[in-house]
Parts: sequence; C-alpha cells; structure tokens
Amino acid sequence: MKFAKLFSVVFLATYAMGALAAGVDPAGVPEKKRSKLGLYFTAQEAYDLVAKKPEKTLFVDVRSRAEVNFLGTPVAIDANIPYMEISEWYAWNEKSDSYKMEVNSEFSNLLAKRLAEKKLTKSDNIVLICRSGDRSARAADLLADLGYKNVYSVLEGFEGDMSKEGLRNVNGWKNANLPWSYKLAKAKMVTTAQN
Repeated sequence: MKFAKLFSVVFLATYAMGALAAGVDPAGVPEKKRSKLGLYFTAQEAYDLVAKKPEKTLFVDVRSRAEVNFLGTPVAIDANIPYMEISEWYAWNEKSDSYKMEVNSEFSNLLAKRLAEKKLTKSDNIVLICRSGDRSARAADLLADLGYKNVYSVLEGFEGDMSKEGLRNVNGWKNANLPWSYKLAKAKMVTTAQN
C-alpha cells in the first residue's frame, strides 16, 4: 500500500512538472483555449522547441488559407493545414457577426501525411498555432481523439489576444517579434495540387 501511495505521489509530481515545464499553468488557461491533453506553449516556448528539435517536431499553422495569405505566418512552420475554413457558400454566423467557418474534413489526413513525410509518429511533438489559441486547442482535441500523444497548442497564437482597445497587440508570435513573413513557401501550403 505504501508503494502505491509513493508511486501516486511521484507520478502526480512528474505530471505536474511536465505540465509546468513549458511555463504555462494549465489551471490558468481560459476554458475556450483548453485542450484535452492540456499541453500548451507560449509563442516563445514553441519557437525554442522548434529551433532546438526541428527534426523531432511537426509545427503546423492551422489558420485558414486566407489568414495566412493576408497576415503572414511563422517562418519555422512545416505546413499550413487549415483546421477550419470559411463556408463554401459564405454563410453568415449571426452569433459572431462574421462568416461561418466549417471544420476542414481533410485536416487529420493532411496532418498525417506531413507527419509521415518527416518520419514522425503520433507520439512525437506536434505544435499547432492559430490566430489566438482557440482553434489550435480544438485541432489538438481532434488529434487527441485520434491517438496523438504530444500535441501542443500555442496559447497566444500568431496574432495574440485582444487588448481592451480591440487590437491584437497583447501577446502572440508577432508581438513577441519571432520570425514570420508575408512571403509563403508553396511547399508548406495546402493547394489543390496536393489534395
């Protein structure tokens, strides 16, 4: 019985250290940015991991093609694989006063293809980034349901959270002055020729 208690304490301590090693306390993550796996990076931590272990990490921008096209993307991504896209018929979402977005039915297949190209498995590190951390968490949930083990959501996203003035200038990849560009690398983008 003592061994079981000791094991539980060691396991919980190890888990907590792993969750906090990234510097993000999962308990402090807003509900809409939480993922099932509870794995998060700040933009700086994501950049550091990708720079340190590029061959052992798949870094995916899950924003729509339009966002990447007009707003730029981190230079270090392996791919842009949209988790959601604007509805084909430009349906309007009354709740958010914006165009309705739908889940990309090919997301998991395209991600699996990119993972295989890097000779990585479902147990290797996958880092997902979206605009502000909401969609990357939903994409991480989908991958968790499919058996992926180490899927991290960049909590602040590419553009960061909104300030009281309604600007995305609080945090995030761009506001951390991490490498990004408007120039897109075709090999990293999803095009009809690749589908």
